[in-house]
Amino acid sequence: MQAETAAGSSRDVAVAMAFIGLMFFILGFVTWLNGSLIPFLKIVCDLNNFQALWVTFAFYIAYTVMALPAAAVLRRTGYRKGMALGLGVMAAGALLFIPAARTTWYGLFMLALFTLATGMTLMQTAINPYIVCIGARDSAAMRISVMGLLNKAAGVIVPLVFSSLMLSGMGHYSDAELAAMTPVARDALRSELSLRLVFPYAAMAGCLLLVMLLVRFSPLQEIAGEQAETPVERFGVLRFPQLVLGALSLFAYVGVEVIAGDTIGLYGHNLGVEKFGILTSYTMSFMVLGYIVGVLAIPKFLSQKEALLLSAVSGIAFTAGVALSSPVSTGISEVLVTWAGVPAVPDTVMFLAMLGFANALVWPAIWPLALEGLGKYTASGSALLIMGIAGGALLPMLYGHLSDTRGSQAAYWVMLPCYALILFYAVKGHTIRSWR
Repeated sequence: MQAETAAGSSRDVAVAMAFIGLMFFILGFVTWLNGSLIPFLKIVCDLNNFQALWVTFAFYIAYTVMALPAAAVLRRTGYRKGMALGLGVMAAGALLFIPAARTTWYGLFMLALFTLATGMTLMQTAINPYIVCIGARDSAAMRISVMGLLNKAAGVIVPLVFSSLMLSGMGHYSDAELAAMTPVARDALRSELSLRLVFPYAAMAGCLLLVMLLVRFSPLQEIAGEQAETPVERFGVLRFPQLVLGALSLFAYVGVEVIAGDTIGLYGHNLGVEKFGILTSYTMSFMVLGYIVGVLAIPKFLSQKEALLLSAVSGIAFTAGVALSSPVSTGISEVLVTWAGVPAVPDTVMFLAMLGFANALVWPAIWPLALEGLGKYTASGSALLIMGIAGGALLPMLYGHLSDTRGSQAAYWVMLPCYALILFYAVKGHTIRSWR
């Protein structure tokens, strides 16, 4: 797959960037709803921490299950039609939230999330190699950082919107207060809260269908894929160590990104933070800051390798801060948030939010490093990298188990080996070209 097949004229590039940017924003909007949805469903469906984090499992496991089918679909449909199809499947998943909210059946919520993520898998498998191939490889991380700004900007906005629409008054419903209610009053409250989901997800489905039509009939240029090359061997993609190690690094990265973004609301609720529903916005704000650094610094001041190295080292430092700092003091938090006019939070929560900065450049840096030299295996390589998103399904579940058994703060040590793996990939793993 060559860069010029996607790029064409500067007008074509601008059009492509606009459409792909819109899709990155949509992906961020849907993805980062989970951070607010987890504590919401914990109350509505009467769950413990481990059970509540099945939200992340149902959502992210779809990327592993559906990544290879998504690559097969793209070989048949091409990238533009594949993007439109992904939006349609996402709309179907959003509509499933309506019967789930009316019944408060947790299993149906899981099916809705899996369906949403299936559509997103198809989208991700298409748009990530598309943005890599639209220009020079050494500036690919910068382009992905631009897309990441839109993705994480949605992550800043969504918790604020969700909190105002769905979480109003929920800060008063602690586990103890819910337990003190009569069963009838508790069931009535949970039913009322659940129905708050109906209108937002119905509106989301309508918007997704409109964008699907827009993309389907857009002037997006098709890029040459595997269908234009010689046949690929079934497991030939596994010959590339930089790709396989990149997928493992993405597994670790997505796991820690989801832990930082999706458990922060649950963690804040456990520590008694009243406005726990907006805490994902804190993490996403730091991610936006990290993406701004990527846009401005790559490749002029930072190489993709150096950006990944910086991310890994800062991730290790902030993880230590989460696990070791005070769950009561807000000293660091007050320094960081007073200027922004937002509520201070315990230091340990603020370090968790700061992991957003550490995480921001990992995804943009790994993709071009992992896809380098793949040629006709680019689409299959993209699917393998997408499968790495399974880290977002499994590692938060491990965190949830440790949180219930060892304590929610100590459980964050699970992130340390993940950043160590990313550090290895930045220093050595991305340069390996043979398994021998």
